Amino acid sequence: MALVAAAYLQASASWRDNSPHTRRFVAVEDDVRLEVLDWGGTGKPVVFLAGGGNTAHIFDEFAPELTVDHHVYGITRRGFGASGFSRSDNPLDRLRDDVLAVIGDLKLNRPTLVGHSIAGAELSAVASSYPERVAALVYLDAAYPYAFAGANGPTMKDFQISGPGPPRPGAADLASFSALQKWHSDVYGYRPESELRETWESDSGRPVKERAFPGAQLFMPIMASATRFTKIPVPVLAIFASPHTPEHWTAKSTDSAVKEVAGAYYAAINAATEKQARAFEAGVPTARVVRLAGAHHIFLSNEPDVLREMRAFLARLK
Repeated sequence: MALVAAAYLQASASWRDNSPHTRRFVAVEDDVRLEVLDWGGTGKPVVFLAGGGNTAHIFDEFAPELTVDHHVYGITRRGFGASGFSRSDNPLDRLRDDVLAVIGDLKLNRPTLVGHSIAGAELSAVASSYPERVAALVYLDAAYPYAFAGANGPTMKDFQISGPGPPRPGAADLASFSALQKWHSDVYGYRPESELRETWESDSGRPVKERAFPGAQLFMPIMASATRFTKIPVPVLAIFASPHTPEHWTAKSTDSAVKEVAGAYYAAINAATEKQARAFEAGVPTARVVRLAGAHHIFLSNEPDVLREMRAFLARLK
């Protein structure tokens, strides 16, 4: 897999990522190195973990906003982007240990971990097993049942609901990565161009199709696992997209069938999300729980609000 990562880097070398980070690789197994982005900054360390399907570059524009008061890093999960991959019989334990290995390699003293979506499982796994290694956790629409199982909360099945079939980009949308970025913003929501370049295959500088990353096979075992976290022994900020705002294309659609399916989907997801938020508040009474009407990538759709909440939370940590 090291050769795959090397080939990937060579293919990506023709485009320059202008986000103010340096990039290094940390070995977590003999044949697996993880991409680590360092946006610099001064102060206590903050480490970002991406959601499923994304790389650390999803934070390329958000993370630098915190460097005034913190030293900010991001980890690309194994099996995604430029990071290497190998299978594991215990995916969540393996991902937890990957995060701990990076913290150790960088010699970080009790960083705050910030995770989006499925990364909430990694946050809870690290804090539950080694609470002394982290200062706090920030869940960015990530505190779902894989991260915390409250007494009266929903199950993961309550969130595994099919929505309306999404559209695909046309030829004009694939003429360049900037065209793809505009299409994505119009249809789903904004993504940094650097992230699109990490997650789409390209030919002659043009996007072709989304990459099929081997790391995706780690997620279903995590979501289906009998392991449930019922305590989080460190300070917590949990931001929920509640209610979830519909994806742009469904909100603009005039197709009655799409409207009907989307309406049912968001009604069910929003009910389950609110139930989970209440269970989290009851089960982790010391946590700061925030609800923002926004997209699942809440740090992109509601950047000013999320930054305000994170800065206030981080400032209160000892």
